[in-house]
Amino acid sequence: MLLSPVEQAGARLEATLAQTWRWMLEDSHEALFGIGAGIAIFLVLELVLLGARHLLPRDNPGWRGLLRAMVDRTLQLFLAAVALDAATHAVAMPGPFMALVDRLFVVAMAVQGALWLKELVLGLIRRRAQGDPEDHNALGSAMGVITVLVNVVVFLLAAILILDNLGVNVTALVAGLGVGGIAIGLAAQGIFSDLFAALSILFDRPFRVGDTISYGTSTGTVEHIGLKTTRIRALSGEQLVMANTKLLEQQVANLRRIEERRVLIPFGIIYQTKPDLLDALPGEMQALVERVDNCRFDRCVFTGFGASSIDFELVFFVTVPELEAMLKARQAVGFGMVRRLAELGVEFAYPTQTTFTAAPDGRMIDPTQISERFSERPRLRPSSGG
Repeated sequence: MLLSPVEQAGARLEATLAQTWRWMLEDSHEALFGIGAGIAIFLVLELVLLGARHLLPRDNPGWRGLLRAMVDRTLQLFLAAVALDAATHAVAMPGPFMALVDRLFVVAMAVQGALWLKELVLGLIRRRAQGDPEDHNALGSAMGVITVLVNVVVFLLAAILILDNLGVNVTALVAGLGVGGIAIGLAAQGIFSDLFAALSILFDRPFRVGDTISYGTSTGTVEHIGLKTTRIRALSGEQLVMANTKLLEQQVANLRRIEERRVLIPFGIIYQTKPDLLDALPGEMQALVERVDNCRFDRCVFTGFGASSIDFELVFFVTVPELEAMLKARQAVGFGMVRRLAELGVEFAYPTQTTFTAAPDGRMIDPTQISERFSERPRLRPSSGG
């Protein structure tokens, strides 16, 4: 009569325990030595854990806190399995019992390794998020899903390892899980892509809650970073909701991380400006910029001959990142330019056209001279009748 797998396993376990009991009765001294060694190893491991708990603080946000969390997740069952495995290899115990202990050790090691790996991964994510309270609050909703995913992965690996150690053929199981994982991944591709985009925001930190960012044609302040979307308050007042994946696919400019702002002021002066004033103009602009607070002069250079102006560009940097400071400095420099150029007698150019008329002999006549001569000619007064 064929026995079921459970009955066969029970029969093997019963035979192993019976053989071990006979060995303990026949060689009691070595059995007692093995039991004592196992108890001693277990107590030493417990003392090591106790010392680690004493040395490692519980609420430390750094690596010591992460190690403390892993120590707290260490099971006494795992310590007992380690002690039992070490004791069986210290004495000559029966082969079937040693094989049983080895399998129990692998099972305990798989469960304990899954707990450690889970704590390590989640601890790293929490440590990264706790580096900034804004990041921790922004991705708090994502932590539940991340925890579920980590639990599924690590304990699934532990289960496969345990089944393989027990002699179960896991090839078909792994293949089925692979096909099922591909199907789930394709079905939830959008959700997972946004989740990984949220994780990339957490780890890479291209922006945080409260940062002003510019992307595409929109600019606004980040209000919330969620599991799937990021909510941004636009400068015009409305709230913009962007999928994390779509947002990171664009070029994002983080305006909050500006260290200094560059200001470019192009301007043109009339062609009638004297050459000496043209040579002195860059120095005058530098002195003007350096008198304004939080400004660093870069250059003032000639850029070309325009249709109705001699063109220059003034470039300077505002050394504080605030937008209001840049606007105030640009206004001060602009108004100062108007005042200083007026003192120097230099006129700003504006689009003009002059029409020249040809005389009968072909000579070009400046119309301004004609108007000046006409204005200087005395007007004829009408004679009185009589």
